[in-house]
Order: sequence, then structure tokens, then C-alpha cells
Amino acid sequence: MKKATLFGCVLGSTAMLALAACGSSTTDRALSGGAIGAGAGAAGSAITGGSPVTGGLIGGAAGAAIGGLTDEDDINLGDPIWDRGDDKD
Repeated sequence: MKKATLFGCVLGSTAMLALAACGSSTTDRALSGGAIGAGAGAAGSAITGGSPVTGGLIGGAAGAAIGGLTDEDDINLGDPIWDRGDDKD
């Protein structure tokens, strides 16, 4: 069971790394990375028979860290969903 949880977390973290962080501020990137990581970690753990709660916690922490530590120029998926539509470009 622990191997399945670990595999699910790694799977979720890998998927989250490919999608890590939307937004330009460090806070936006950490929040969106954490949300993406939590979802991916929980789903990956559930699929592999592990604990979705553990996978979500580990994935969320990893996603928040990656989102907060990467630069907007490294990975950029645009504005986070809660900040779309108020730019006056």
C-alpha cells in the first residue's frame, strides 16, 4: 500500500510539474501550483490504490513549492482562473 501511495504521489507530482503554476505573482503561482498538485496527487494515489488524502497533501505541498519557486518565464500557463478578465489590455 505504501508503494502504491508513493507511486501515486510521484505520478501526480510529475503531472503537476508539467502544469505547475499559473499567474505572474509568487502567491498566485504557489496557490495554483498547490491546487493542481493536490488534485493530481490525490487522483494519482486513488488510481494506484493508495491514500488520496496522503497523495493530495504531498502533491499540494510539492505543487505549492514548485509554483512558488519557479519563475514566470520558466513555466507560464497564463493568469489563474480567479484573476482572469480584469486585465485591461
